[in-house]
Amino acid sequence: MKKRFLSLWFRHLKTDWMTVCKPYLQKYPFVLAIKKQGRLIVNASNLLAEKEGIYPGMAVADAKAFFPSLIVINEQSGLAEKLLDFIAHWCLRYSPNIGCDNPDGIILDISGCAHLWGGEKHYLKKVVSRFQEHGYDVLGGIADTIGAAWAVARFSEGDKIIEVGKQLNALLALDPLALRLEPVQIQRLQSLGLKSIGSFAGMPRSVLRRRFGNSLLLRLDQATGIEDEHFIAIKPIIPYEERFPCLEVISTAEGIELALEKLLSKLCERLSGEGKGLREAALNCHRIDGKIEQITIGTSRATAQTKHLIQLFALKIPQIEPALGIELFTLEATKIEDVDPLQENLWDNPIGLKNPFVTELLDRLKSKDPTCEILRYVPAAHYWPERSMKIASTIDEIATVAWQTARPRPTRLLRVPEHIDVTAPIPDYPPLLFRYKGETYHVKKADGPERIEREWWIDQGEHRDYYYVEDLKGRRFWLYRSGHYDGYMDQWFIHGFFA
Repeated sequence: MKKRFLSLWFRHLKTDWMTVCKPYLQKYPFVLAIKKQGRLIVNASNLLAEKEGIYPGMAVADAKAFFPSLIVINEQSGLAEKLLDFIAHWCLRYSPNIGCDNPDGIILDISGCAHLWGGEKHYLKKVVSRFQEHGYDVLGGIADTIGAAWAVARFSEGDKIIEVGKQLNALLALDPLALRLEPVQIQRLQSLGLKSIGSFAGMPRSVLRRRFGNSLLLRLDQATGIEDEHFIAIKPIIPYEERFPCLEVISTAEGIELALEKLLSKLCERLSGEGKGLREAALNCHRIDGKIEQITIGTSRATAQTKHLIQLFALKIPQIEPALGIELFTLEATKIEDVDPLQENLWDNPIGLKNPFVTELLDRLKSKDPTCEILRYVPAAHYWPERSMKIASTIDEIATVAWQTARPRPTRLLRVPEHIDVTAPIPDYPPLLFRYKGETYHVKKADGPERIEREWWIDQGEHRDYYYVEDLKGRRFWLYRSGHYDGYMDQWFIHGFFA
């Protein structure tokens, strides 16, 4: 795909922003000033002030001398950078690859984007008109290269769109300033009477290099496409992203769901073809007022099942506030993994975690309630009960050791054993009864003891003698005595419950 770039030039960026914030300033000449070497210097002037002959670089005192009613506003530090960053993020609805072009422009890589708005002419008109509606004085240019787009946006009086491969012809009549040259080079060109790019573009390169250095040739080559030029994007390019611009704004849940279905079908088709599935995804809804509404989902296993993903997103659509309407939807697959294709059993349905319906159920449960925490445990290489298992990092994690099945273990293990009062006939016998949380349990059956030694290389302490006991109601518990019997009854604890 041929690269195409759009350069936007905000001729009065900072003063336009002040006018938007304070509409009464539209009627008055005003400037933004900064302190430099002990003096206030004009750093930006609005159109009315320029008509009075007041331009950036002029001392405020000199400007006030011949125009006393001039309004002077102290400029905020880093104002232009902050405004460009905000504008660039707002323009993500028009292109996923955007960079700031300090001090008064932004660059959009519009390769493959313009056709969504009916072609480059309508695309440029749409972008420029949106900013003009918000009160910004902006011009734009489109070309194969960043340099050519920058040049026609600022210096061309005619067509702002350069046809593919025609950038050199479009630049010949422009001022050398259109090449973004250094002031010293501009002065040297002017002193030699070279007042257009065409007046020196055909000269031998050795002559240009000797008189103006390599930077002039570099800028000329960048503008004409001989040398590649890149910019730093404000947002990393997401490899798996789909965009859906709306011909009319959408403000209903049904419309959002239809747009989501189109995006997911495209994304899942691509993922399936590459043997991949998504684990995390985000739907961004760009509203016409400039705000972005976002909902996210996550899955237990990489999947490219459109129906399942739509169900997960549908649970969160009510969280979206469309306000006056949404004009662009973007779907980002923020986390991608390879899909492990399961070989289906010819006669039986897969069971357990291999059954896709189980993992889809888990995904829906977590999407319905963000506080819902579903964990899977695998055995760990420890005999000490608190360390004998760990939380699996993924739903498919394979255990490195087997579960300990030589002796029964409770289905529910307390995180911290709790103290109980017991009555035991002799030290090594299981208790006849015990009291836990205000209730007395009479032991009917018991088995034990099972001694588990503490892992001395990890921590110090007593061993434990465990007993399996059953009360008169058939309830079963896992109790233990800590250390050897020393004549006190506060050595007993409850650690787990059997089903």
